[in-house]
Amino acid sequence: MTFKNPCQFKYQTFISQTAQQSSVNAMSIAKKRGVNVILLVSALSALLFSGCQSTTTTDLTGGTPYQTSTRPSDNRNLDQQEIARVRTLLAAQYIRKNELDTAQRQLEKAFTADSRYAPAYDMMGVLLQQEGSRLNLEKADQFFKKAITLDKDFDQSHNNYGVYLSQMKRYKEAAAQFEIAGAALGYEGRIGALENLGRTYLQLNDHPAAAKAFLRALDGNRNSVIAHIELVDLLLEQQRVQQAQRLYDETLMLVQGQGINPRLLLQGIKLAAAQNNIATRQQLAQQLLSAYPLSDEAKQLKTWLNNPEAPWK
Repeated sequence: MTFKNPCQFKYQTFISQTAQQSSVNAMSIAKKRGVNVILLVSALSALLFSGCQSTTTTDLTGGTPYQTSTRPSDNRNLDQQEIARVRTLLAAQYIRKNELDTAQRQLEKAFTADSRYAPAYDMMGVLLQQEGSRLNLEKADQFFKKAITLDKDFDQSHNNYGVYLSQMKRYKEAAAQFEIAGAALGYEGRIGALENLGRTYLQLNDHPAAAKAFLRALDGNRNSVIAHIELVDLLLEQQRVQQAQRLYDETLMLVQGQGINPRLLLQGIKLAAAQNNIATRQQLAQQLLSAYPLSDEAKQLKTWLNNPEAPWK
């Protein structure tokens, strides 16, 4: 079984390590320029203390909804750039809360402060994509392209544009964007980009390339749950059962305490069946049918139970 829902591709959110200093700078800048200091600084403080570096999820194969970086990229007017940075941070928080109109107003103010601030264009693309109407999805493409044009080394934009292209089913283009982000050593979101690259190759039915991408993700972070889960399925397809079992055992260790989702249960059933471990197979099958009776995995299991000689689909 392979990944099917492109909406689960990972946007990634990272706040600059200098964000607290940015709030101090923004306050002095705002005083000079007549901006409402209390609003800007208190709002940024709320961002910093609300854990906006990532958004937790109980979906073991999912990830953070999107990614924000606010680093400066050149020597343009740093005063204006700091204001644009603060506005973009605020917009990211409003997007998480699905307050899209408020987020859009913050980004417009970011553009006014610095019309060449790439992260603001990237974030506007994310906002328009999240809104999801046909017109806004069309507009989002141009904002992602603008961010990349303004800063070709802004790796986050390559990842987020890849997520957008995946949603639009433009998988070959998406793979090219994920490859750029996944090859950027030092980029905080590199592992997520490689996970996205692997998933994109699955959509293109290029399983060898997908396996290579997931292995690269594991090389960078042995704790990548996504890479573990996807590689287990790919190894099972190749009937490399012992290798799949080792990765599966590692996966269970990684998700310990988080509960086990239907996909992991089905993988365990497949592994038990391949090794003729009847007791484990029955135990996991009962757990899957009891806990997730309406899941796609439960439907696959029922189909297989009715015809054990048929291959898994």
